[in-house]
Amino acid sequence: MFKVCVDGTPVRGKLSGIGVYTLNLIESLSELQETEQFELEIYFHPSVKNWLLRNFSIPHFLSQYSQVSVLPIPVTIANILAKYSNPILSYCERYLSQPDILHGTDHYVYPYSNSRKVMTIHDLTFLKYPQYSTTIVQGYLERIKRCLQWTDLIITFSENTKQDILEYLRVKPEKIKITYEASRYSSNEIKTDKIEQLKQSINYDFYIPYLLFVSTLEPRKNIVALIDAFDYLKKQHKIPHNLILIGQKGWKYQSIFEAIEKSKYQESIYHLNYLSDEILALFYNQTDVFVYPSFYEGFGLPVLEAMTLGSPVITSNTSSLPEVAGDAALLINPNDTLELAEAILKVISDSQLREKLIKKGQERSKLFSWKKTAKETFKAYQSIS
Repeated sequence: MFKVCVDGTPVRGKLSGIGVYTLNLIESLSELQETEQFELEIYFHPSVKNWLLRNFSIPHFLSQYSQVSVLPIPVTIANILAKYSNPILSYCERYLSQPDILHGTDHYVYPYSNSRKVMTIHDLTFLKYPQYSTTIVQGYLERIKRCLQWTDLIITFSENTKQDILEYLRVKPEKIKITYEASRYSSNEIKTDKIEQLKQSINYDFYIPYLLFVSTLEPRKNIVALIDAFDYLKKQHKIPHNLILIGQKGWKYQSIFEAIEKSKYQESIYHLNYLSDEILALFYNQTDVFVYPSFYEGFGLPVLEAMTLGSPVITSNTSSLPEVAGDAALLINPNDTLELAEAILKVISDSQLREKLIKKGQERSKLFSWKKTAKETFKAYQSIS
């Protein structure tokens, strides 16, 4: 039996895509212990703020697990210290219980001296499209390259991202394993008898049809083009729909809200911030079409979630998105606003097409599960143990 220690740092606070991945991986690996011979432990790095306050309390998402360790040094500080010879990093190793595998889940893995090390790379946006990244995120390159010096295996989520890693980071192909992500939802997540009750719990009139986008609001997601397409459809085709954007404000979100303010139809555009999983599932389930015209994704989890919950999907024909959507979505050129608008019109105007996309999407979503992700991740651990 060998011991695996997984980095739970991304599950602090409100979960982003990386947090959703990390939490579901931990949950599924924990269940996998029952049938496979390994022991799972979790560790996390405190934020700089909590570190300064000497607050090393366990994040609430991890509180259900008995074996959780705090590595009492923030990732930022550990990354700086790794540039120089010093005893601090090796001193901190005593807070981990001698794992055989150490798995960093967010573009970083601690340089623990006596274990094999795995690093998850979600995407290479900061390299391929630096204009869509913050200065901080662009600093990932230096950090990742340093971690590659001691990383034994890379995990990523699509063949497309694997090819990006090969091209930009010059990693040997055998050092990269693909483990597809999965939806946090099941296809029967929304019970018919609960729909009306859920609708009444939120201040939105579901009698008005809507187009839906879900993700962090930032330039890479191409939301301004979606707003332009919506304006075109309102003006030229008098569609009765609202446009709902659900997600936290990311980097350079100002341009998105400027586009909303300039729109003649701004009263029909809604931004909803962080929602509970249950309410978000309702919005997925009730939309006339889910639109995700992102320029670049390492996987594209919202597309899979939408398909799982019965949304007909339109998404981009770029990066990993066709790999996730298969033939269960309409694929568009994210640089062509008119093509995007026409695809939306096609779906909302053709009930047979909508039903076909919904059925195909739900069938497609069955190919992905966190249980399968955990099994493939465990196989990756075994390959280097």
